[in-house]
Amino acid sequence: MASTAGMASGGGRRRRRARRGGAINEINMTPFIDVTLVLLIIFMVAAPMMSAGVPLDLPQTKAAPLNSDAKPVTLSIKATGQVFLDEAELQDQAIVGKLAEVSKKGFEERVFIRADKKVDYGRVAQVMSIVSTAGYTRVALVTEPDQR
Repeated sequence: MASTAGMASGGGRRRRRARRGGAINEINMTPFIDVTLVLLIIFMVAAPMMSAGVPLDLPQTKAAPLNSDAKPVTLSIKATGQVFLDEAELQDQAIVGKLAEVSKKGFEERVFIRADKKVDYGRVAQVMSIVSTAGYTRVALVTEPDQR
């Protein structure tokens, strides 16, 4: 009995020693997490700067913002009178064709017109006329909220 008690207490076990300088078969997650957090911070800082569109100086009004679920089709008019769909410049003759390509709901698509406040009112009316005579009934002007 005494001999079996010694074995039960661990006297006969072999112990493995870790090799020094051998390959470690565990993944070190620290560099992965560091890189992921750095990328997250970069994208959080860069996301507000990536707002697409043509830079314009929009007029300010006291009108309330519209509730819109889907991204509307937006035409932008620079101070020089050039018309852009997203960031692509359009000639007046091509406006209707491009609107037909990008509109998902057909003539029921909401079309926003953003115009620099230095643009001649006649030019804005001309672009609105082109869009409305093409059959689009939901045309709206975009302004910035009044800061006063």
